[in-house]
Amino acid sequence: MKKFIALAALVLTSMVTTTVYAQESNAQRRADRKAQRDAERARLKAEQQAADAVSYDDAVAALKAQKFVLEANQVMFRNGQTAFVTSNTNFVLVNQARGTVQVAFNTVYPGPNGIGGVTVDGTVSDMKMSTDKRGNINCNFSIQGIGISAQIFLTLTNSGNNATVTISPNFNSNTMTLSGSLLPLNQSNIFKGRSW
Repeated sequence: MKKFIALAALVLTSMVTTTVYAQESNAQRRADRKAQRDAERARLKAEQQAADAVSYDDAVAALKAQKFVLEANQVMFRNGQTAFVTSNTNFVLVNQARGTVQVAFNTVYPGPNGIGGVTVDGTVSDMKMSTDKRGNINCNFSIQGIGISAQIFLTLTNSGNNATVTISPNFNSNTMTLSGSLLPLNQSNIFKGRSW
C-alpha cells in the first residue's frame, strides 16, 4: 500500500509538473508570437512612413516646378454628395502655364469630352503657395480658357501625396472638390478626352 501511495504521488507530481510546464510553454509561445507581430507592425509602419515622405517630397517638388497632376478618386459636389471615380479620367493637370480640368463619370452618355464628362483647358495664372503651421501646403491659382474661368484651391497634406482641389467657377456657384493623389506630371497615368 505504501508503494501504491508513493507511485500515485509520483504520477500526480509528474502530471502537475507537466501541466505547469505546458502552461508556461504556451504562455511563452503566445508572448513570442505577440512580440513578432508587434515587430512586424513596427517595420511596416516605418516602411509606410518612409514611402509617404518620398511621395510628399516628390509632390512638393512637382508643385514648385508647376508640373503636377491631381488624380482624383473621389468627387464632392456643392450639395455635399460624393462619388467615387476613376483616377485616370478625373484630374486637374498643371504644366507650367497650361492647365486642364477633367471630370468623367461612368455613364452611357459620352458627354462633350467623349468619355462621360467635361474636359476644359486654359491658361494658369496667379499661382501662390503657402505652408500652414501643420506643414500642409496650400496652393491657389486661376485657370482661364474658352470653357473655364475658375479659381483653384489645392491643399497637399503633410503625410504622403494626398491632396484636395476645390474648383470654384467665376461665373456660377457650382463648386466641386476633387480628392486624390498629387503626382509629378511624368509619373501620372491619365487619359485626356476631347477638350474645349
